[in-house]
Amino acid sequence: MSLTTTRAGTEAPATGAATRRSRGTAARRPLTGLLFVTPTAVIVAGLFLVPLAILVYMSFMDWPLLGSPEFDGLDNYRHLTHDSQFVGAITFTLLYTAITTVVLFAVAFVLVAISNSPRRGSRFYRTAFFLPYVVGTAAASTMWWVDSSDRLGVFNQVLQGTGITGKPVGFLDTPGKALFTVITLVTWKFVGFQMVVLLVGVQSVPGELYEAARVDGASTFQRLRYITLPGIKPTIALLTVLSVTGSLLAFDQFYVLTHGGPDNSTMTVVLALYNKAFQSYRLGDAAAEAVVLLVALIVLNFVQLRLLRTKED
Repeated sequence: MSLTTTRAGTEAPATGAATRRSRGTAARRPLTGLLFVTPTAVIVAGLFLVPLAILVYMSFMDWPLLGSPEFDGLDNYRHLTHDSQFVGAITFTLLYTAITTVVLFAVAFVLVAISNSPRRGSRFYRTAFFLPYVVGTAAASTMWWVDSSDRLGVFNQVLQGTGITGKPVGFLDTPGKALFTVITLVTWKFVGFQMVVLLVGVQSVPGELYEAARVDGASTFQRLRYITLPGIKPTIALLTVLSVTGSLLAFDQFYVLTHGGPDNSTMTVVLALYNKAFQSYRLGDAAAEAVVLLVALIVLNFVQLRLLRTKED
């Protein structure tokens, strides 16, 4: 009887101590997680949330470059509806986004067909197609501007040397030619990335599906329609969001190549915002344009993802 009591007496404190240790560990877990999250939260707040709050604050102010800002209410947003340059920039940016997205996907699918073949040299093709993506956009735009020059440009020299044209083409002289030149640059620069992502998606589709389709007599187009495209739908959704967002935020290529010309015909929304802030020094109006662009991007990406997710379901 005494032995049982002694055991019980010795076991009870041990059980109580273990319970207290487990409670202490559970209490420290939220604090440990908070310590891990704090550096990231500070970075996000310092680099995104605080500047965003300042931007929204500036959009309600008459903020000259020199002088004291004054509260302006919604006047900056009202000015946008009467700003012909901003409305024209929206129209051109949407047109540029639609054309660029379609061209990038079309060329990328052709390059995927070339790179995914079992023939010798396919790895060389993949590397060669991807290399332009490594070049920075500003550097690539500068190189393209030199190559498009009427006097020193390689493009004109090749066209005249082969007899295709008898005089310089003037790649940036008219709105149509300027848009074509920029789209060609963007395709050359970004199609390699698009090709690599699509190639990964295509190679993730099980090969047994293609073998079964060949046995059933499915044509190449039918295999593409019923196997490849449904299999890479998440990849297409990702690339669509990236392409649309990148096109709506296009700046470097237009700033270097066209400066929005000729006659503001290639003025994008971001370039118009830049000119208003750093050439006209209307910081309040520029902040309002930036807020409108941010809201439009959030809504557009939400709608895109929602539609693609609904189709996938």
